[in-house]
Amino acid sequence: MKTNTSSTAPIGVFDSGVGGLTVAREIMRQLPQENIVYFGDTARVPYGSKSRDNIIRFSRQIIRFLETKEVKAIVIACNTASALALDTVKEETDIPVIGVIVPGARSAVQATKNGIIGVAGTEATIRSETYTKVIKEMKPDAVVIGKPCPLFVPLVEEGFAKHRITEEVIEIYLSDMRQTRIDTMILGCTHYPLLRSKIMTFFGDKVHIVNPAYETAMDVKKILRESGKENTSGKAASYEFYVSDAAEKFTHFANTILSYDVAATKLVNIEEY
Repeated sequence: MKTNTSSTAPIGVFDSGVGGLTVAREIMRQLPQENIVYFGDTARVPYGSKSRDNIIRFSRQIIRFLETKEVKAIVIACNTASALALDTVKEETDIPVIGVIVPGARSAVQATKNGIIGVAGTEATIRSETYTKVIKEMKPDAVVIGKPCPLFVPLVEEGFAKHRITEEVIEIYLSDMRQTRIDTMILGCTHYPLLRSKIMTFFGDKVHIVNPAYETAMDVKKILRESGKENTSGKAASYEFYVSDAAEKFTHFANTILSYDVAATKLVNIEEY
């Protein structure tokens, strides 16, 4: 399918679940004039424990769905899919596809003073070593320490982001990393910014925490500007939300983190795409 040439066409954003809302939220803030179509694959979350082949299959299905919405750009607001599927799927569509890993890595490289960077992510993201490869392309002498934190996603999805049990899980996963000399850490999963305050408290002032969502939104802004696709219609932005399961639960969660009031979320049988 060809790229939509209309500047008023929406930006497509997708994630394994609610985590990508942190990226959508940043796009809303930085590009308030842009329309957005969001898809959360809530029936198949979490992606972090899935195989590469399945992540690519899921991503292809979602992109086909977003193409039916005539989006002008697609943001893979999921570190796992960005790590395992981005290179494959962006060759299969004429629509610009942006991942979250390069923007996050670039921000960490700019922020670090001693070149020792931590990455907290899903098992699949850490196992892929994509952050390590991208960071070392930008800063060959960097030391990258990755740590899989698989329970972070279900804790966020189930609404435990502010619960004391989450503090205990953070300590279990990240206590070893706190003993290292990292001065910068990437929240390498879009769910993790919802735990940002607790992670910042755990590490203290000596570690700079990178949220790739902001950097990704700024990359989208640059791509739209360079391609002449910025929405300059002056009309209020519209937002649509779709999920593969548990629409009511998603709507409730979205309304706790977005400034926009999500009235309803629509169900999609993503296996049909």
